[in-house]
Amino acid sequence: MPTLIFGVLILVAALWALGVISKIDPKIGARVLKAGGGLLALGFAVFLGLRGEIGVALPLGAVGLGLLGWLPFGAAGFSARTQKSSGKTSQVRTAYFVMELDHDSGQMRGRVIAGRHQGAALESLDVKTLAAMLGDIDDESRALLVAYLDRRDAGWSEHAQGDAAAGRSAASSGKMSEQEAYQILGVEAGASADAIARAHRALMKKFHPDQGGSTYLAARINEAKEVLMRSHR
Repeated sequence: MPTLIFGVLILVAALWALGVISKIDPKIGARVLKAGGGLLALGFAVFLGLRGEIGVALPLGAVGLGLLGWLPFGAAGFSARTQKSSGKTSQVRTAYFVMELDHDSGQMRGRVIAGRHQGAALESLDVKTLAAMLGDIDDESRALLVAYLDRRDAGWSEHAQGDAAAGRSAASSGKMSEQEAYQILGVEAGASADAIARAHRALMKKFHPDQGGSTYLAARINEAKEVLMRSHR
């Protein structure tokens, strides 16, 4: 009878937890669910241990500790140990810049390909110098440079003169080619629909405006997906 009551209590607690998790951010929900599962497993293991059912309690306790990340061979430890970086990068090009987007870290690295600073890496130029370029370049290049500056130094626009900080979005200069779309998503020519969708999701997680990205980059990433998905319809 006590076992039945304990099981019912666990079921009620699990249903309540799932109801709460469904209303919050999925990433937070996944962490809460894992931690909750670990605590429930540990609690049940202790209960079984007190009843003398050591053969069941020990592996169940190990599962609970693994979910909580307290064991190197548990679910959390194994995931952290085996998960590998995709190492993928994308490339966005405008009249003045070529920019590399890292799918994993969200970092942006670029190079000037036209104008007075041609050939210079953006990382080698200070923010003041980069901000001064905004008034001398086309709208699309300006939107890309602003996206880079926002990622490099969130407060840079406070020190920019005049309307130098303007231009966080810009329309594409023309119809995107398939080659350009492949470069933006960082996938090989002829990539499958699944590979295209995965690359798109990875980039949007890092460069969507809600994630500190820009409307310009999000629009380019979405356009690249649309261009490449046409051949899979």
